[in-house]
Amino acid sequence: MTLPDWIVIVSYLLAMIALSAWLSRGQADEADYYVGGRTLPWWALSLSTMATQSSANSFLGIPAFVALAPGGGLTWLQYELALPFAMVLLMMFVVPVFRGLHLISVYEYLERRFDRGTRLLLSGVFLLSRGLATGVAVYAAALVLQVCTDVPLWAAIVLMGGITVIYDTLGGMKAVVWSDVIQMFVLFAGIFVCGWVALGLVGGWEQAVAAHPPERLAGIELGHGVGDGARAPFWGFLLGGLVLYLSYYGVDQSQVQRQLAAPSVRDAKRTLVFNGVARFPLTLLYALLGLLVGAVYHASAELRAAVPAQRLDYLMPRFIELYLPAGARGLLVAAILAAAMSSLDSALNSLSASTLRDFVSPWIGERRRLLASRLVTAGWGAAITAFAFVVGDISTTVVEGINRLGALFYGPLLAAFAAGILDRRARGPGVIAGVVAGVGANLALLALFPTQLFWMWWNVTGLVVAGVVTALVSRLLAPPRADQLAETTITGAQLADSWRRNAWVYAGLLGYGATLIAVAAWCGVR
Repeated sequence: MTLPDWIVIVSYLLAMIALSAWLSRGQADEADYYVGGRTLPWWALSLSTMATQSSANSFLGIPAFVALAPGGGLTWLQYELALPFAMVLLMMFVVPVFRGLHLISVYEYLERRFDRGTRLLLSGVFLLSRGLATGVAVYAAALVLQVCTDVPLWAAIVLMGGITVIYDTLGGMKAVVWSDVIQMFVLFAGIFVCGWVALGLVGGWEQAVAAHPPERLAGIELGHGVGDGARAPFWGFLLGGLVLYLSYYGVDQSQVQRQLAAPSVRDAKRTLVFNGVARFPLTLLYALLGLLVGAVYHASAELRAAVPAQRLDYLMPRFIELYLPAGARGLLVAAILAAAMSSLDSALNSLSASTLRDFVSPWIGERRRLLASRLVTAGWGAAITAFAFVVGDISTTVVEGINRLGALFYGPLLAAFAAGILDRRARGPGVIAGVVAGVGANLALLALFPTQLFWMWWNVTGLVVAGVVTALVSRLLAPPRADQLAETTITGAQLADSWRRNAWVYAGLLGYGATLIAVAAWCGVR
């Protein structure tokens, strides 16, 4: 790293802090802090949502998977195929209910629909899982930053965690959203700079494609993942991914908080439409970058020697280190920081929102809640940064494990909210029993069929088991009170009206989803 590189990096970080300090002006209460006073424009919320998805692991992991990972290649595109279909269902069933209740924490819904115990249990599960996952993500991104800059690992952790905590604590949701918008542009610049340099090194697009075996260029692996040995089965990704994205964009606080910050239901739906359309092209850019840099890897003994066989995600950092000029290296390190911090700031804000609204607010007065919001955010930031120090060398396996761990829980959590919205007989004890049964069923499948069942199917099995148990147990109990059903459930008439008002949007997303499948198939079938 040269002086121009450090000037770029330091200037970027200082700009983030200055922006958050400026945005912190005029904050009056926790609604200002956590949902930006519900005045943020939909396009900024859309870019912020997408930035959260474009983590440092995406910038580094997707190119490495496409170019080098055993069994990898363009089959990564299958991760995105279910997203447009999920967005249609969320806009029909979830957004109108949540936005109508003016929530800050999505788990407030569970208390209104069921009881406080159900709310606190599921919020606690979110806090624990998201806190641990974020600490591991900080460590993994700091490890890459260490490779790019040669700074000590502890300094990389403090730099990433400290800067993010400062601007997030000061500016709240406004700082998160507007910094994410800037980070998306920095990230796009980084992708194009790396791609342009790699394209010049390999001599053109045809040479880049020819450097990879045909099976790595296939976009679809036909299979279902139930005992057929498929490593990236199409049906497992399509159906399991549908449940995953319904849960992630529908009931995960870190994502739903953007929709809750929108000025209206229409604007909240726009954020979903944007991400339903734009996420696949972004993932495709990552994949194409993998093909280009992978071609450089196959042609360069120097790059091959610099990427350890056990750390294939070093592909991008080593490429940046070896082939990018001074100044451009700083831009790319800033892009990696942008990707990492866009995920960290969202996690911090959502963890703080759930902690304050679900556990702290009942015990303090309204006049003290803005200060409490900042203190809780800073506390979570300190805890996550501290956890990153003790993760150690297990992080590479933990990151993969956390992705699988999410599949164990996402289906049952979605079932809890779906029961509340769709089943007017559902009760809190039934929901808790369903979540426990769904997670238990997935753990049993993991123990009995550790390799025979593709892990994305756990999203589906957890949803089905939890939904059935919730319905059965709830019908052994007295029906819920009328006030518990008011504004928390959705009727057939409301669904019909939603379809009538948004038919062209829904049809467009469904057609777009079908087009994505066709594009993946056009790339080839493995």
